[in-house]
Formats: sequence, structure tokens, C-alpha cells
Amino acid sequence: MKVRLMLVVITTLLGSLTFTSAAQAKINTPLLEAYAKHSQYLDIKISPNGTYLASTSRGEDGVVFLTVLNIKDQEVVSITRGKGKETVASFDWLNDERLILGMAREVGSFEQPLPTGELFAMDADGENSVILSGWRAESGDRRFSQIIDILPDEPDAVLVYSTDLTAKEPFLDIYRMKVSNGRKASEGRAPLRAYAGSNVNVYTDTKGNVLAMIGANPNEDNKQTMMVRKDTDSEWEVAFESEPYTPSFTPLVFLSDDKTIVGLSTLETDTWSLATYNIDTKKHEVLASHPKVDLSPILHSENGKIKEIFGASYEYKGIETMFFGGVKSEAEQRVLASLANTFKGQDVSATSATRDNSKMIIRVGNANNPNVYYMFDAEARKLVKLAESKPWLDDVEIPESKLITYTARDGLEISAVLTLPKGEAKDLPFVLLPHGGPHGISDSIANIDSSVRDAKVLAAHGYAVLQPNFRGSGGYGLPFLTSGFRNWGTTMIDDMTDGTMYLVDKGIVDKDRMCVYGASYGGYAALQNVIREPDLYQCTIGFVGVYDLDMMFEKGDIPQNDAGINYLNQVLPKGENRDFQSPIKNTDKIKVPVFIVQGEEDVRVPKEHAFALREKLEARNHPYQWMMKSGEGHGFYKPENNVELWQEMIKFLDKHTNTTR
Repeated sequence: MKVRLMLVVITTLLGSLTFTSAAQAKINTPLLEAYAKHSQYLDIKISPNGTYLASTSRGEDGVVFLTVLNIKDQEVVSITRGKGKETVASFDWLNDERLILGMAREVGSFEQPLPTGELFAMDADGENSVILSGWRAESGDRRFSQIIDILPDEPDAVLVYSTDLTAKEPFLDIYRMKVSNGRKASEGRAPLRAYAGSNVNVYTDTKGNVLAMIGANPNEDNKQTMMVRKDTDSEWEVAFESEPYTPSFTPLVFLSDDKTIVGLSTLETDTWSLATYNIDTKKHEVLASHPKVDLSPILHSENGKIKEIFGASYEYKGIETMFFGGVKSEAEQRVLASLANTFKGQDVSATSATRDNSKMIIRVGNANNPNVYYMFDAEARKLVKLAESKPWLDDVEIPESKLITYTARDGLEISAVLTLPKGEAKDLPFVLLPHGGPHGISDSIANIDSSVRDAKVLAAHGYAVLQPNFRGSGGYGLPFLTSGFRNWGTTMIDDMTDGTMYLVDKGIVDKDRMCVYGASYGGYAALQNVIREPDLYQCTIGFVGVYDLDMMFEKGDIPQNDAGINYLNQVLPKGENRDFQSPIKNTDKIKVPVFIVQGEEDVRVPKEHAFALREKLEARNHPYQWMMKSGEGHGFYKPENNVELWQEMIKFLDKHTNTTR
């Protein structure tokens, strides 16, 4: 039976901590539930000939499934679900009638589904399905496989690499795989190995020939090597070698001449510039750069392949774009520029397009607007709304998040995301919310599903929230990133303090009603802030936080391979400085109540960190609150667990900031 689907979719306390029922009654639980709910629509892509739309969406049971819609008839032609709680993690159109899917499932006690490494192909109507790779593969190949490239000129083939993840130094074997049966023809072995803890990225020209790759070698302190060859008959050559976090070139895609690679580069600029590298002439050319922030490319494709560079996007005062002159496909560039102007201040990206670019699927959203999917018809000059990722937030008054800058004590400019409750921004209770990572990560206004979600919840309950991109964060150039190395608990914390004091001086926040909350490195920073500034804040909340820097070399998944150990040796303080910057060694300096939150199955920052901090606090009879959730890892996945966390957080914050709403 065919189903019609319209294109517009409508749809335990320890210590002395106690809380009053009055405080509990003030918490807007339905609002928390709305923010905690996972997106309904995850992705939408149009088929190459424009006949179908395929979308991944989430059912009431939380399982993600694939729906294929005939656009002309607006009829569902297939719905594909995995077995049990198996979920569709990714998908792509292979040709006009066939798709390829990546699957995920709950593993062990983990609540969040994890990718299985299996590739599954099927026709648009759900027929002729076959498992191409993985432990259930009909071909018998049990190795992990990953798609390198879709081949528009070969509708029954896809380029993949396969590797044995159990090997100590696994090689990458490259194959052309038939999507009808999973049979593979060898394209040779890559000259770089996929060492544990590092990746090898492979790049093809417009004909599907592997002509470039990049990877890191943990046996040489994670040195990164980029290799190229002029054609498949030529020998591989080293194009670039670089030590970690030194000037380098990171390839993204080949242009239509099959010689020019577009990439991101710090070879001639401090920030990541948009640049090209020619594999024949070995010429490196910077196309565009920004003095303050890193760039991302805006690319144009035809027939499923990248043809040229239209411009670049970046975040500075807001989400901004620049478009280049003299491009060949001026009409298509004008369309993208027009869409960027129509949705000014939002992140606008094309998820897919027909072979002739007559129709495109456009995703639009930012920190203040959940993602919305549109179909743009170039011939009709018409934009049709398809679906909203979170339609239940339409009736929610979302607090505004915006980018601000302030000056650190040494004169360095710091960017931050500031989220404020509705109304007058004066003498507000305050939460400092540092991000995790910390290196290479930044807080952004591009997406409401990032850590800004926590800020929205807190702001909706009356709190001003600051998310500083302190030194060491990504997005602001290489020197800015590396300036945080070995300064986890010193200058990085000072940057956060300076942001807090900036808001105090502006009169936006009340200096007597301030707390800190963070996850991962942010959890570390939440403790280190109240250690370094014991009289500044009234409470602190550490979520899946690092509390013992020595333990990072002993527990969790980072020290399980040489790549991870090399990273820790590079970024963490050493000797006495490590003790000085380790919260577990300085709990005697903590004057405020502590809330410790942990996922029991966390393998990145295992629960031993939380237990060690709790033990230290108990030895001092220091007041704390404890929450640990089984089945959760490095962050909470289940909506109900996030709702409970926010409820307890708000009660904890209200109590210690003397806040009533």
C-alpha cells in the first residue's frame, strides 16, 4: 500500500544539599523535553535524475529509518528500517535508482547507536537489497570498508577502501565495488597505513582515480604526510610533511582539471586559508584568507563532481560568506549568493543536487533557528519547504545566541557565544560554559544541536550564559590554537575569567550569582575555574570531566594507542605544572559546592575520574551532588536523562545563586 506524504511536513543527593518544592515547580519541564528531543529529520537528498527524495527520520521509538518519496506523485515508494533497534546512520544515492546505506546499532550497554562498518545497498523501491560489506556481507569479506567516492559514470560501482582493524598497522586496500552484489576489483594498496588512533583520507579525481591521500604516523610523533601521484601509472610522491600543529596543507577535493586540489592551508597564513595545490607544477596558491578566523570553501558541483570554487564562508561577527569573481558557472553562483542573502545570518548548505543542478536540496539553520530543508527549483526559481528538523520548537520562544568579542588580560581578542534570556540584560544570574576538546574545538552559532543547546535551556530559566572560545580553541588560526598547549589550567582559564569579568563590568551579570558548568575538558575547566578563582563563583558543575591529568595516560581510549599518547605529551602540562593544573591535586582550594555528573560507560573520560574527585571531596567533608547514568557514555544520549540532568542543574544553580523565577 502506498502512503501519501506532503512535501511540507507539519508535524541522589549527598552532603547538605536540599531543594524546595517551590524551586522545583518553577522549572519548565515541557521546555526541557522539547530541547532534549532528537531531531525528527536528519537528512534529505534528491536522486540524480530528480525523481525521488530520500530522507532519514526518527520514529517515536527513537530508531532512524529511511523513506523514499516519488516527487511527482508525492507518494512514499519505500520505508527501510534495520532489524530491532538497528538504525540508518548515513545514506547516499549511487545512481538514479539505487542507494547505499551505513548502519548503526546499540552495542553492549551503550544507549547511543554506534556505526557497524556495514554497507547496505538497495533500489529506491526497497527491492534488490544486499549487504555489501561487514560481518553479515554476502561477499564473505568481513573487513571494515568505507566509501571513498561515488562514481556517476559507473552506475553499478563505488570506490571503497577496506582494512583489517585488528591488525597493528593495517594497510588500506582500495577496490571498485559492484553495488549490485558487493564484488570487488582491486585498485591497489595505499602507501600510507591506517595506524590505530589516526585516519588516512583518500582523494580521487573526477574519474574516480585515487591521486592523493593524507595520514599521520604515530611512530614519528604523529607527523602528517600528504602523498600525490600524477596518474594511476605514476609513482607516489611526498607533497607535504608536517609535524602536528605546524603549518600544513589539508586537501579537500580535486577540481575538474584533475590536477588542482582545493584545500585548507596555513603554509602562508596564520589562519586556515582557502588554497590550491597543483600535483603537476607543485604550486601552492592562497585564494582567500581572513586575518582573524578560519575559512571553509563554497564549492560547485556538476554531474556529482566538484567543478570549481565559488567562495568561502566563516564565523566572525556572525555567519558570513564571500563569493569570488570570474567563475565559469555564474548563474549557479548567483543562486547560492541569493540564498545566502535570503537567509542572512544562517548556515546555508546544499545537501544534494540533481545531475544537471536543476534542483537542489538546501539546509538552512543556525543556533537560533533549527534546521529547515528546502527544495530549490532553478528553472521555476521556486523554493519549496520540505521539512523541519525540530517542528516542536516552532512555538518555543528561543533565547537568542550571538557572537561577541572581548579582550583578554594580555591583549588577545577572544570570541564567545553569549546567550541571554528575554528581557533586560542587567544583573542576571550567570553560568560560564566552556566547551570540551579543548584543542581544535570551538563554540559556534551555526547549529542549535551543539553545546549551545545547554545555553538555551539555562537562558530560558533566566541565566546569562557565556561560551568563550579561549586560546587553544579551533577556528582562529594555528598560533591561537597552539597557544593553549600545556596551559589547560592557567592562561586558558584566565581567558574564561576575563570573559566573566567583561560581563560583570558591562552590568549584564550579577557578580554575586555566578557558577561554572562544562563537559569533558569543559568539566575540567569547571573545577579548575573555582580552584584558580576560589572567590569568584558560587558553585560548579563538572559533566564527564577530566579531573586527574595523570590518569589521562592510564585510563580511557586516548592512551590505548601511540597516536593518543603523542597527543597528550604535546598538549598537557608536564612535571610540577601538571600537578598545579590538575583539579584532583588541588581540591583544598575549592570553596563552593560541586555537582559531579558522569556516564557510566564513558570510554573517553572514564568514571574513575568522577570517583576520584568524589573521594577527595568526601575526605574533606565538602558538599557535593552526584549523578551517574548507566548506558551513557561521553555525554547523555537519552532525552529523559538530559531532562533529568537539566532539572537537577537548574535546582542546583538556583540554590547557590539565590535565584527565584
